Amino acid sequence: MQATNIVREKNSQEVGKNKELVYETKGLNLWYGETHALKNIDLNIRENEVTAIIGPSGCGKSTYIKTLNRMVELSPIVRTSGEINYRGRNIFDNSYQVEELRTQVGMVFQKPNPFPKSIYDNIAYGPRIHGIRNKKILDEVVEKSLRGAAIWDEVKDRLNQNAYGLSGGQQQRLCIARCLAIEPDVILMDEPTSALDPISTLKVEELVQELKQNFSIIIVTHNMQQAARISDKTAFFLSGEVVEFAETDKIFSNPSDKRTEDYITGRFG
Repeated sequence: MQATNIVREKNSQEVGKNKELVYETKGLNLWYGETHALKNIDLNIRENEVTAIIGPSGCGKSTYIKTLNRMVELSPIVRTSGEINYRGRNIFDNSYQVEELRTQVGMVFQKPNPFPKSIYDNIAYGPRIHGIRNKKILDEVVEKSLRGAAIWDEVKDRLNQNAYGLSGGQQQRLCIARCLAIEPDVILMDEPTSALDPISTLKVEELVQELKQNFSIIIVTHNMQQAARISDKTAFFLSGEVVEFAETDKIFSNPSDKRTEDYITGRFG
């Protein structure tokens, strides 16, 4: 049995190596004013995988994923060094338009944030911004996106109602559908289930597993059980550094660094 497990783990690693590189972070440092928030981050993200980022509060998890679509630059006191290459192109390059990047890299936030519009208009908003005006095409995009977020059957008869009338879990899946409507390549999720009840959390987790067939997903989570359930790779952040990054099974069953083991077993954090 042990030999079989070793072969399976090796095969899994080989499959991972063959997947195309989506993000390559090299020597990334980030400062908020004088605070050194991210320190020499080296991290590779591959396509059609769920990559979980875990670690205690304030360790740089959310800062890192907000750097991946340059949303972190909304803070005027941020400065960076190093590289983040998305599909082989440095996102900090002056020629890289941030709007172009955010079309390819969608984001779902900690708390559901639907627009104060109808369910239909929430989903159609992004496509309209990108110039789609044809009602038939918009109808198709809305249905496809809501189906993709596993919420179509719950809302198909109330598309013209305000999105605020949905439950918290439904609102979060609506936000995922809104993200899908612009057909991104990568979906960033910043603790997307932390404000949800257990049943809604399970639905979002099941959805993440389905979405990775077509998207690369990077999810920040405080919930280590969640990371173990849904991710292929896990990065453990501590004090702005990547302590360990490996296959999720390895991180949780046989971590290489004692600090990872201490965090996972609840000795701190």
